[in-house]
Amino acid sequence: MSATLTNTHKGGEFLITDAVSADTFIPERFSEEHLMMASMADEFLEAEVFPNLDRIDAQEAGLMESIMDKAGELGLLGISVPEEYGGFGKDFITGMLITEKLGAGHSFAVAMAAHTGIGTLPILYFGNKAQKDKYLPKLASGEWKASYCLTEPGSGSDALAAKTKAVLSADGKHYILNGQKMWITNAGFADVFVVFAQIDGDKFTGFIVEKGYNGLTLGEEEHKMGIKGSSTRQVFFMDCKVPVENLLGDIGKGHLIAFNILNIGRAKLAGAALGGCKKAITTSVNYASTREQFKLPIAKFGAIKHKLAEQAIRTFAMESSLYRAAHQIDEKEKQLLSEGKEFAKALLGAAEEYAVECAILKVYGSEVLDYVVDEGVQIFGGYGFSADYPMDRAYRDARINRIFEGTNEINRLLMLDMLLKRAMKGELDLMTPAQNVQKELMAIPDFGNGEDTPFAAEKKALSNMKKAALMVAGSAVQKYMMQLGKEQEIIMNIADMIIEIYTSESVLLRVENLTEMKGDDAAIYHDILKTHLNDSIDRLNIAGKNAINSMAEGDENRMLHMGLKRFTKTAAFNSKEARRRIAKNLIDANKYCF
Repeated sequence: MSATLTNTHKGGEFLITDAVSADTFIPERFSEEHLMMASMADEFLEAEVFPNLDRIDAQEAGLMESIMDKAGELGLLGISVPEEYGGFGKDFITGMLITEKLGAGHSFAVAMAAHTGIGTLPILYFGNKAQKDKYLPKLASGEWKASYCLTEPGSGSDALAAKTKAVLSADGKHYILNGQKMWITNAGFADVFVVFAQIDGDKFTGFIVEKGYNGLTLGEEEHKMGIKGSSTRQVFFMDCKVPVENLLGDIGKGHLIAFNILNIGRAKLAGAALGGCKKAITTSVNYASTREQFKLPIAKFGAIKHKLAEQAIRTFAMESSLYRAAHQIDEKEKQLLSEGKEFAKALLGAAEEYAVECAILKVYGSEVLDYVVDEGVQIFGGYGFSADYPMDRAYRDARINRIFEGTNEINRLLMLDMLLKRAMKGELDLMTPAQNVQKELMAIPDFGNGEDTPFAAEKKALSNMKKAALMVAGSAVQKYMMQLGKEQEIIMNIADMIIEIYTSESVLLRVENLTEMKGDDAAIYHDILKTHLNDSIDRLNIAGKNAINSMAEGDENRMLHMGLKRFTKTAAFNSKEARRRIAKNLIDANKYCF
């Protein structure tokens, strides 16, 4: 179905132009094939993962590998691997949907994502033919398991500062690796490690290392707050001999592997978080409907209804944003393929085009999951704090997602940095819209009644949100110029404004589509849109205020605050009643139902 849509927006362009709902993919447009594969993933979790969660968390010997083997037999490990290498060769949306479904699988989801994502994709996208022929069929089938070795004790967010060394042997047949990696997922049972090391001290380079190579040893399993069932160890290289033919990509170009794979990984992390959110909401609704206090199910009380509704609203916004971006990546990949790009470069180029959106998805997705499980614990009350109830595992397992795939702080800093770099390259015209906003601030406000068309008020509000962000970002760039990077607090304020814009627009586009599809039956989605937008504008306003007060004084401060006030006005809206209607839908369905 997604093939019938077009994509006319560049990455990051959502900030300066208005998207068209007709060009936006929504989950309600999944094909029969999409739904069939999603059902297969659901059935796999129910049969193989959920009954074994306690055994998985106890790291029962061989259990995770066995479950991974069964996933491989079903083809779940090869969704994104081309058919010529034993996979399904499906598009990005299909891969995202499977990631979402399996994302409810706690520690299994982490092992699965590490294998199919950062463990397999570097070889798929950067490996030569011999490497692909050797490794991909076994990785797609699950015969071999993969791991990814980037982080070191002294280099986390600063990945390129890695100390692991690779020295060419005297006979020129091997690279000798020495160093240490840490927090390596799947390390305990991996057959293949994608490893990054410095050649000649400063040429950051990728390698494919097999577990049987002499000099590769593993540390003990880490004792973690959450995802206890996933294998996480240190990996040591002591004169580890790696054949020269296992050099991955070009010498000194390891950053291209690491950063491009991260773009995909960030989006996929949001997909997994979405699956976790839906599972946690269903668990919360189930409990709230059966737990009685004061002779009533607690789902009858307004405070609980508020929590359930807000869990669903934020999850709906995440889902809308996720599949919007996934479709854009698919469409960009098709365009690049039609222009003659080879498979690997096409998808990597598409993900790079939407790197800003991938960062947004990662931050928003992980923070929505945190919110949902936190409120889930609260709905369970004292039982939520008990390890005998499901919210305990959900709460602990969620926390790592704000650290995985680049911390949320790093991703917030990257959003504005990437937008400005695109503008400097001439790929995105931020200057003209920002200047237009400045001119508008000097003009008399337009007090017209506006258009009387569907969603006109919401579209106007969203347009004003974009103006507010451009005003604040433009002022920051103008004031600090090349020193803006030192003002991280302001950058993160602006990033929060950008996140609110992208997620709010995604909700609007989806609800427009649903209204066209369902007519009056889409009324509940209007409640979701209006409630989300009402709160999103307030959050954007706070972020804008904090940024303005951090960088401007006197007349400039007053002018910027006047502009922010103009652009963040909201009409009176009874969000309490809207949330109650949303909660009623959840309670009646006894699950996440949007």
